[in-house]
Amino acid sequence: MLDWDHNAYYQRLLLKQLPPRCRRVLDVGCGAGGFAVQLAQRSDHVDAVDRSAVMIAEARRRVPTNVNCVQADVLTDALPATDYDAIVSISALHHMPLDTVLPKLASALRPGGVLAAIALPRTDLRREWPHELGAALAHRALGVRFRAERLLGTGTGFAKTPDHDVMPVVLDPPLTTREVAAQAATLLPGAHVRRLLFWRYLLVWQKPAA
Repeated sequence: MLDWDHNAYYQRLLLKQLPPRCRRVLDVGCGAGGFAVQLAQRSDHVDAVDRSAVMIAEARRRVPTNVNCVQADVLTDALPATDYDAIVSISALHHMPLDTVLPKLASALRPGGVLAAIALPRTDLRREWPHELGAALAHRALGVRFRAERLLGTGTGFAKTPDHDVMPVVLDPPLTTREVAAQAATLLPGAHVRRLLFWRYLLVWQKPAA
């Protein structure tokens, strides 16, 4: 089996976007809590939010005591706090209208806080065919390497967890990378959006300090 978890692969990249020291972090669309466990090592307190009761129940079984797991919909429910040092999200933004969720998340950041998200773009072959071709080739090549790691016991090989198949999936994300960048530029002036190799984009924005 040469398949592997692209979300897990990009967790390290997302961790690099965090401020050096965080007092409080929000994980939007936390799923089963795997990333929240890593965030808990970088922050005094983590609020892990997901609208799925199944995912929150699983997250509560695996996270440490400084993680607060909350079943909520960030589009309609109040967030646990409004002074986050960082707000992060993996594969959740493409489930939501950006013109609603980005302003809400921005308002929950403290001045100088960072919003960093990785999500899926809609396929844009005309502009991003090199990424698509490179991803198809590299996915299989890395799949061989990661499978070897798992067989030799030298690493996790970004294996998919048992809960992976029950997570909600959007088969056709609504926005291309360029469209996400255009909306983000309007909603969050100064935001940076770039296409990643393995069918993801990265959005990073730092709230002005003043």
